[in-house]
Parts: sequence; structure tokens; C-alpha cells
Amino acid sequence: MQRSVEYRGFEIHIDLSSTSADMFDVWFRIEGPVKLPGVAALGERIKIRGGPFSQRWAYFVAEIAGQAAVDLILGPADETN
Repeated sequence: MQRSVEYRGFEIHIDLSSTSADMFDVWFRIEGPVKLPGVAALGERIKIRGGPFSQRWAYFVAEIAGQAAVDLILGPADETN
């Protein structure tokens, strides 16, 4: 199962692989508008450890991990709330 989420100009691709009934291992991959020097993980699949997860939890954890990775690449978002 796959899903893509856009965040701060980057695409977070999430892949689930069934391990048993209703449980999944999960990977995410980040693709963006630029290839930054020193950022080796762009475009590479990264497995979320601590699984397997339920489907809903797997998508949630991978999306948050992907967003955190993008935040590390770009720096903190402008918080003007």
C-alpha cells in the first residue's frame, strides 16, 4: 500500500508491507525540488523502526517522520500564529 503527502514543497512517499493480519512494516522516502549537498537520504527509502504497526498508525508515524526529516533539511518553519 502506498500514499504520498506534500509537505513544505517536498513529497513524502509512504510504503506499507503486510507482516501479518492487519499489521504492517512501513518505509518513507522524501523527494523534493532540489538535491541538497550533504543530504544523502533524499530519494532513499527509510524504514520506520519499532513496528509492525496497524495500518492507521503506520501511515501516521511515517508521515510525522517524513515531516521531521523535511524540517531538518529546511530548518524550522516560520511560526507566525
